[in-house]
Amino acid sequence: MEHIIAKLLHDFEQGKMTRRQLIQSLALASAAAGAAAPAPAAEGRGFKTVTVNHISYQVADYTKTRDFYADLMGMKVSHDDGKQCYLSFGDSFLLARNGRAGATLPRVDHMAYTIEDWDKNAVEAELKRRGLTPRPDTEDSFHVTDPDGFNLQISGRNMKA
Repeated sequence: MEHIIAKLLHDFEQGKMTRRQLIQSLALASAAAGAAAPAPAAEGRGFKTVTVNHISYQVADYTKTRDFYADLMGMKVSHDDGKQCYLSFGDSFLLARNGRAGATLPRVDHMAYTIEDWDKNAVEAELKRRGLTPRPDTEDSFHVTDPDGFNLQISGRNMKA
């Protein structure tokens, strides 16, 4: 699944697909992954990912993105604070937010994956054992940098962004 997402992001960044195609492809990949029976994680081999928690997406005007995905894709709008909002679909959501000053837009800020059996201390210990530097975000999530420099968020089932 990570290979598929990496390929989609690469294609988007290279201009080979539109923002709309990227989000549609990510939504389809997420739905397909959720429908497949997850394989058990090998002992001592990391975490068991159960779903894409959310996709954080920076745009020039989040209201245009909000209205587009709510209207076209039927995503439910919530947590709209005038700078960002959640666009829910299935067990996941797109977090559309106004981009930071000077950022190249639009861009995927990060992907968050939900893992089974969240234990904050155990997750942090495993990330450190692997030479990663976990950055706490919420009580139920950490950010790390993957081998390609991408911001990866690992979260528990109760994580609220």
